[in-house]
Amino acid sequence: MFHKLARFILKRRFILVSILLVFTFFMGWKATKVRLSYKPIPLVPKTDSIYIQNERLAKLFGKGENIMVIGVTDSAFFSSDRVLLWENLSNKIKQVDGVENVFSVIDIITLEKDTITRKFVAKKLLDNLNTISPDSLSNQVKNLPFYKGLLYNAETNTYLMLITLNREKMTRVDRIKIINQVKEASQEYEARTGNTLHYSGLPYIRAVVAEMIKYEMFLFVGLAALVTAIILLVLFRSFRVLFISLVVVGTAVIWSLGSLTLFGYDLTLLTAVVPPLLIVIGVPNCIYLINKYHHEIAHHRHKIKALYRVIYRIGSATFLTNLTTALGFVTFVFTKTQILQEFGLIAFLNVLGIFLISLIVIPFFFSISPTPKARHLSHLNRNTFKQAVSRIVLTTYYKRKWVFAITVFALVIGIFGASLLKANGYMVDDVPQNHPVQRDLKFFEKNFTGIMPLEIVYNTGKPNGYQNYTVYQKVERLQEKLSSYPELSKPFSIAEIAKFARQAYYNGNESQYRLPGPFERAFIMSYVPRSIGVSDVYARMTDSTGQYVRIMYNVADIGSEKMSILFDSINSDIRQVFDDEHTNVHIAGASLITTYGIKYLVHSLSSSLIFAIILIALAIAWLFRKFRMVLFAIGINLIPLILTAATMGFLGINLKPSTVIVFSIALGIAVDNSIHFLTKYRQELYLTKFNIKESIFHAIRETGISMIYTSIVLLFGFSVFIASRFGGTKALGLLVAITLLYAVITNLFVLPSVLRQFDKPKPLKPEEEELVMEMSSGFDDEE
Repeated sequence: MFHKLARFILKRRFILVSILLVFTFFMGWKATKVRLSYKPIPLVPKTDSIYIQNERLAKLFGKGENIMVIGVTDSAFFSSDRVLLWENLSNKIKQVDGVENVFSVIDIITLEKDTITRKFVAKKLLDNLNTISPDSLSNQVKNLPFYKGLLYNAETNTYLMLITLNREKMTRVDRIKIINQVKEASQEYEARTGNTLHYSGLPYIRAVVAEMIKYEMFLFVGLAALVTAIILLVLFRSFRVLFISLVVVGTAVIWSLGSLTLFGYDLTLLTAVVPPLLIVIGVPNCIYLINKYHHEIAHHRHKIKALYRVIYRIGSATFLTNLTTALGFVTFVFTKTQILQEFGLIAFLNVLGIFLISLIVIPFFFSISPTPKARHLSHLNRNTFKQAVSRIVLTTYYKRKWVFAITVFALVIGIFGASLLKANGYMVDDVPQNHPVQRDLKFFEKNFTGIMPLEIVYNTGKPNGYQNYTVYQKVERLQEKLSSYPELSKPFSIAEIAKFARQAYYNGNESQYRLPGPFERAFIMSYVPRSIGVSDVYARMTDSTGQYVRIMYNVADIGSEKMSILFDSINSDIRQVFDDEHTNVHIAGASLITTYGIKYLVHSLSSSLIFAIILIALAIAWLFRKFRMVLFAIGINLIPLILTAATMGFLGINLKPSTVIVFSIALGIAVDNSIHFLTKYRQELYLTKFNIKESIFHAIRETGISMIYTSIVLLFGFSVFIASRFGGTKALGLLVAITLLYAVITNLFVLPSVLRQFDKPKPLKPEEEELVMEMSSGFDDEE
């Protein structure tokens, strides 16, 4: 097939390049329309029962994912000048387009009993800040336990401002503008008070992360291009080679961004990695093809004949290496998680695309360029690499026992280290620990136990069921049990409102802040429905029918492992409190979805690795038609994965979405060297009449240098991701680089040793003899 393809490409190279150029211009136009993702992408599949249930409950109450929080610690907060500055800040923020509401301690509502009309009258506690002394302000606020832990922490003198943002605008690019205007409005307060304001909340975190994604994509495209360019210049010492390689990977980058728009995908944390990833993956294509071209030119000096053999002999191996790399990505499409499906599909298509680009562009440029001179081919005879190849040959010939002994020892250590791995992820895992987002999150966790929403929803079974006194009692009992968990904040529920009403009924006496008794409830709670009914306060605690009741908490970002234990404990408490009705009580909220999503992803990505192994094995079987070759290629490249898992175990790097994807990606790339080596080895077997020793020597001599070259490019190329501020991207770069380092060692030493020791090729079949004749004859002089 590839000999026909080689003739087709060379004879129609001008037409093909013209088509390629037009399509690239089209994709470039599409690339200008690519958009950043500002929407929360669920980690849990939309068909999952937990996701469906969470969405159903969210429709009853609305999602609490449009709240931005500002916090400050100030022991003199209630002094007349500072509290007025806080009020001024609140007013400025209210004027920002996209801000719907602002609520803080200066907006606190209290209830006053009207015995004549028998109702509570809601009044703003601090009507005129100028006329109230600082001590009086402080005492009035702290006399209302209902707001303690929600708007202020009296022990640390920390105060919150809750900003409700327009939900629709927060899913568009307007989000960045709104967040920046809020922060700009805060600058005067910080300057005049000397206080540092802290910002958090899901919309704020997502906005910051989106901007980081945009910045890092351009950064890593530039870094990857620079690093690979330097390596290519050092290895080949040819600006022509550098130019051709950059054209290939540059075209692939344009295609990748254009394909995002074509499929209607936004730029996410994962899809932003694809462009620089293609540069790193595409350059080895160029190295193998250019190295083969230089080998052929050095042998016979016939340019077109050399290009024919490049496409014919290396094209099939390059296609398979790109296919196996692409298969490592395509397995993510089957995870049922949107963000991974998009990443997997875009990477899969563009890895195959870069094969097509390199197979058309490289022969075209060399066909119109002068034949390389001796100085352009000098890299083939560098003593450093020739000596390295010679040592590899000597090792595989005479020290195989040492190779096998070291390999077995490494595997034993690897299996032990892999057993230390733990699956654990965090809700803001990718943001670096020293980033302001993380520092501010720790601030809110320290003072208010976090800002991640956790909700418990109780179906009372009938409309207005929330008015049943037993409902209040059960909610209160559950809250008492959950009060022992340090990870949970103070609750917000109908039980707390009932306590608030009781305190108001007894003229604001703080000691009366407790659930009304069965006898006094009739008097106290009769005031509430007529004055508040299902107003904004009750609407957050019950649905419009009054059948569903929810308890709202904030939870610290303690990691998915501990969070799962916490949810199990909460469910156990629910069963104890609600007894037979426990099936009517459900946990919901972003913290649940994130925790469950992390567990789901780790499990599904582990399964995708097995799927990737199967797909890659089938692809190798299709090329070699020998089970033994499949076993050699896959078995040898599982060793680096085990050693990488051990490295993670020893270094305490947890299994999480950003680290689990490494294994599928690394396997697809690592097996490339095996395919190139085994392809050349098989060709040499035919040419040497199945002389294994001689075939291994020729295979190492020709592919060994290319393997070393590509490994250097891949190692340094992936290492640029270590500079990322995202933990996931950093882990991707570090762990893939480590895996490929292990892989090049195993492919250069273990694979040839295994072939030398265990391969027993069969005699030539008639069709194989014809193949040998065809491969040996080369290419006639026609173009």
